[in-house]
Amino acid sequence: MFETAELGRKIGKDEYREREPELRMQLLEVQEDLKNAKFPVIIIIGGVDGAGKGETVNLLHEWMDARYLHAVAFGQPSDEERERPEAWRFWRVLPPKGRIGILFGSWYTRPIIDCVFGRTDEAELDSALVSINTFEKELVDDGALIIKFWFHLSKEAQEKRLNALSKSSKTRWRVTKTDWKHFKMYDTFRHVSERAIRATSTGEAPWLIIEGADPRYRSITVGEHILEQVTKRLGSVPAPKPAATRQTKPKVEDRFSLLETLDLNQTISDSDYKSELEDYQGRLNLLYRKFKAKGKSAILVFEGWDAAGKGGIIRRITPAMDARDYQIIPIAAPTEDERAQHYLWRFWRHLPRAGRITIFDRSWYGRVLVERVEGFASEPEWKRAFAEIVNFEEQLHRHGIVLLKFWVHIDKDEQGRRFELRQNTDYKHYKITDEDFRNREKWDAYELAADEMIERTGTDFAPWHLIEANDKKFARLKALKITYKALKASMAAD
Repeated sequence: MFETAELGRKIGKDEYREREPELRMQLLEVQEDLKNAKFPVIIIIGGVDGAGKGETVNLLHEWMDARYLHAVAFGQPSDEERERPEAWRFWRVLPPKGRIGILFGSWYTRPIIDCVFGRTDEAELDSALVSINTFEKELVDDGALIIKFWFHLSKEAQEKRLNALSKSSKTRWRVTKTDWKHFKMYDTFRHVSERAIRATSTGEAPWLIIEGADPRYRSITVGEHILEQVTKRLGSVPAPKPAATRQTKPKVEDRFSLLETLDLNQTISDSDYKSELEDYQGRLNLLYRKFKAKGKSAILVFEGWDAAGKGGIIRRITPAMDARDYQIIPIAAPTEDERAQHYLWRFWRHLPRAGRITIFDRSWYGRVLVERVEGFASEPEWKRAFAEIVNFEEQLHRHGIVLLKFWVHIDKDEQGRRFELRQNTDYKHYKITDEDFRNREKWDAYELAADEMIERTGTDFAPWHLIEANDKKFARLKALKITYKALKASMAAD
């Protein structure tokens, strides 16, 4: 694979001086056009030490408008990053639509380094590369343009380059002991890197291998490739999004509705509720202290009907914890900044640190609920979201985060009664909106979407907990008990 990047390609000074000004002007023009585009550009910079990666990143900042160019260099993860799933550090720096992000080092670095140094084997490397392909496909499916450069040097060229940098007082700081250590393992790096590139040079995000020995050649090649790819993407006419499929509730004989099997008549007496609530809040408080001390974290997700009582359940769980240790994230329509990113971006950035809990009042499931029913997401978008969500939650699980998902369920008559109560109670007026009534008119469509959501995203590592909530007290206590038992089980499993 790398033989074609060891041919000694060069560009002379005169040719470079002739081509460089025009290329710079065109890059600025295409960057200006990109500002109004509905997709981001993600440029990944990888390759061998001394092949010109850093110089190229600096040059792109010189050639382009740095205000709309964001470069991130990844080193060893910080404590804050280690306390979250690995992908968190990458999600949080992805560029918004209309902007260019340069990742100097990326999600490829750790899997390759670990395999080279024997911390993982090739089977584990292959598994990591499958996850990378899945991640990149999610970004591309959402519209991102991913441009990947691998800068290569032959073993002889790398040694010559490192020696030249080391001899000059102006550049020797750029060569570290790690660079020379990696050089001694050149053949292993080459084998593992080639395996990684072959597995991840996909139709959605192919690699371009850059011969890095000649700085003028690599600079022009990188610049022209970026120009070509962005221009091509800007000139392509996106296919019109399919109209959202109208949702109708199938007849009972056509499908089995899990929600319709719930017994919504379950109740609890006031005296039992009061005593059990106090008991389980106390248990949860003592348990959470140990949970926090072990550096564990948890995410609680609450979905369900309008007026089902999600907020009331949350307010019975949080008194058992220190307010400094949890955050409640109410999810509404995305902001302008959030719409400029992949829909999962705003959830990745709220993941809790070790010893903390994040509670989502509505969540990423909006993609397959309200966005599906209301037509904010096209059918291909919400259909592929099921797999994207399961992949997201599996990453949380593998990191050790306790993930609890609650669907808070009431029937249509109970919802109507609660809407009327909110309208007639002064201090509850803020809880009722015109949108609530519009959603109620689409009850059957939402029920169909919820049924499919529960069926397709309920997993052994993140099952749905269905809460019968016609009786608010019964619902609050059931959710509190589930939370306590889940945290206790996670402690016992360690």
